[in-house]
Amino acid sequence: MEPTGNDRRVPARYEPGEGCVTQVVRVPVRIVVLVLVVPVRLVWDALTAAGRAVDRSVLRPLGRGLARLWRTLVVVPVAWAWRTLVVLPLGWTWRTLVAAPLGWLWRAVLAPAGRGTGRAVAWLVRQLLVLPARWLYAHVLTPVGHGLAWLLRGLGAALRWVGRALFVWPWVALWRYVMAPVGRGIGAALAWLVRLLVVVPAQWLYAHVLTPAGRGLARLVRGLGAALATLVRWLVVVPLVTLWRYVLVPAGRLLAAVVTVVVRETGAALGHCWRAAGIVSRAIGRFLAAVLRWVLVEPLRWVYRTVLTPLGHGIRDGIWRPVRQALRTARAAVRQTRGEIRRALFGAPAEPRPATAAEPGGNREPPAHVL
Repeated sequence: MEPTGNDRRVPARYEPGEGCVTQVVRVPVRIVVLVLVVPVRLVWDALTAAGRAVDRSVLRPLGRGLARLWRTLVVVPVAWAWRTLVVLPLGWTWRTLVAAPLGWLWRAVLAPAGRGTGRAVAWLVRQLLVLPARWLYAHVLTPVGHGLAWLLRGLGAALRWVGRALFVWPWVALWRYVMAPVGRGIGAALAWLVRLLVVVPAQWLYAHVLTPAGRGLARLVRGLGAALATLVRWLVVVPLVTLWRYVLVPAGRLLAAVVTVVVRETGAALGHCWRAAGIVSRAIGRFLAAVLRWVLVEPLRWVYRTVLTPLGHGIRDGIWRPVRQALRTARAAVRQTRGEIRRALFGAPAEPRPATAAEPGGNREPPAHVL
């Protein structure tokens, strides 16, 4: 007989790897964290909303207004004064008093004088330096150099033969026919004496004395080492291994498991409580936003649409546009007056005349007799 719907007991669902320690730690940690997190989340959401409202309603309009005021009161007047009072007079002064005279001086005086002087100096240098130097090199220095080279080659060959005859050949003969045979005999005698007096006794001493003594000492040392290793193993290593395997490792695993459970449940509780506090904070924020909207925003919006917008349109159409039109008219009149004063003082600008064949860049037409 199967139990009814009311009698069925839903078993507790455990996540993989959970146990009684996890269930014991989870509920108190989540309660404590929820009590601590909800005020923090409410304060955080309130500060965030206040910051967004201040940025959207105060800081951005204030920044745009200050930027427009700075451009209208400072940038535009300073730029107009710079162009009108500094750039135009300095440019006209530079072109009239410096650039035009210097260009005429270069084209009419310095360039022709430089070309003539350069040709004259080049001709003098060629006649006084280049041609005499070529003749001296070809008819004097080259034959003298060939003769000196031939003389030095012959003198070097003679000195090389004399040096070999006086210094090389006698020493080679002395080494080959005297010193080398004597050295080979002395070396053979010394080698026989060393082998008889040193090598043979040393071999006998190593084979019959040192080798047996070394083998006995090695056996004694190996026995002592094995005994000490056995004592150290049973008195030190085995107890330490037993303590590590059966005491320290289980205790460490238990402690690590408890710490892991506490840390994991604390992190999960923080996440759940932060989301729950967010739901509560959003509900409170929506309520306060609705109250603020119907108490403050809607009346202000009605005042803006009904009173301020028609007033602003009237100021723009009745005051600001006529003032801007008057300023444009005054600026055009000032520009026209300035141009008339410049033409009256300095005359009208010269018309560009067509380039002739004598000037650079002009059309070079062939003479009449060629045509």
